[in-house]
Amino acid sequence: MPRVAKELSALDVRRLQHPGTGGNATFAVGGVSGLLMQITPNGGRTWLLRVTVGAKRREIGLGGFPDVTLAQARERAREAKDQIRQGIDPVEQRKAARAALTAAQRRGMTFADATNKALAAKLDAFRNAKHRQQWENTLRTYAEPELGEMLVDEITVQDVLRVLEPMWQTKTETASRLRGRIEAVLSWATVAGHRGGDNPARWAGNLKELLPAASKVAKQVNQPALQIDDAPKWLSALRMRDGMGARALEFSALTASRSQEVRGARWEEIDLDAAIWAIPAQRMKMDREHRVPLSPDAKALLEALPRFEDNPLVFPAPRGGEMSDMTLSAAMKRLHKADIEAGGLGFIDRVSKRAAVPHGLRSTFRDWVAERTHFPGDMAEVALAHKVGSAVEAAYRRGDMIEKRRLMMAAWAEYLTGNNQSGAEIVRIG
Repeated sequence: MPRVAKELSALDVRRLQHPGTGGNATFAVGGVSGLLMQITPNGGRTWLLRVTVGAKRREIGLGGFPDVTLAQARERAREAKDQIRQGIDPVEQRKAARAALTAAQRRGMTFADATNKALAAKLDAFRNAKHRQQWENTLRTYAEPELGEMLVDEITVQDVLRVLEPMWQTKTETASRLRGRIEAVLSWATVAGHRGGDNPARWAGNLKELLPAASKVAKQVNQPALQIDDAPKWLSALRMRDGMGARALEFSALTASRSQEVRGARWEEIDLDAAIWAIPAQRMKMDREHRVPLSPDAKALLEALPRFEDNPLVFPAPRGGEMSDMTLSAAMKRLHKADIEAGGLGFIDRVSKRAAVPHGLRSTFRDWVAERTHFPGDMAEVALAHKVGSAVEAAYRRGDMIEKRRLMMAAWAEYLTGNNQSGAEIVRIG
């Protein structure tokens, strides 16, 4: 029969000392068989329970002394022995609990944080900065308002549908790309250990059953455009409004440029002396440099803008970063609403009767060239940075006819402002 250790008191335990030689020393303290006080050569003290679990000899740590008192150590030892009698290995159970806690902590990541980390991980996969920006913009604009604060391991198919359904019919191409980007972020989160299970943004066998195929959705209608005859009134109303968003929208109209090109414009791209804005290829949809001749009105707008120290952006957001596309859209909506409140009809597209949007200004410019001027249509396409036919493309390969386009953009600005001084031949209608 094994010898029963003498049951030490709390004072006895405090008086125990390391013998001064050898490694860690252990002392049986009694009360529970196998309960030991372990003392290191430098005086550190911990509780151990020496016990057999199945066929294995275990030494189970029960905590340090004096944080864990003698009474608490005996209670923990009794609980451990009860588990062993029930067929539970306390050491393995503790490992499993720690692993579960670690996994739960790793899964505790929001979609917004996962987006940041996934984009950073994919940095080398982007052909240029513009593609990364496109990914960021679509995720920030459409996905994060609904999913941003959600934990990635809690996002379901219904959550993804809540993002996609409102835009699937009207912005099908954007929505389809957004779905793929959400899927990529959640896939990264799964591989990184922040979520488990199926990807709720997956198309095949998943969203495919709930959304019509993008190819079968009716083609997206053109962006609502400002009517040609309304353009001068619209610009006059816009110029009465203050703010960087209003100026960016005005510059977009004067140059017939895309919103993303204007919002990302940098002072280093602009040569005010030559009145040219040279947009680098990495910021262009067609991956080619695009030079924009600046009309006197566009140049005057730029010269009147403030420049902010250590900020290269021409039209920065209030906090210094790039302005959101929604800023320009909101400015356009306010103009439409104000005109209606003043007794007008607002600024609507002639065909769809929907309120005009910033991108539609490019269509207004193109319609103006076709219907009100004798400028070549292909030259207007070059001004819009569109890909043109092969024959024309060959003609423009070595030059972009920027000086001829300068006359066209000056005439466009003069039409918008009602001040025709360029001498350009304009077709007068009505």
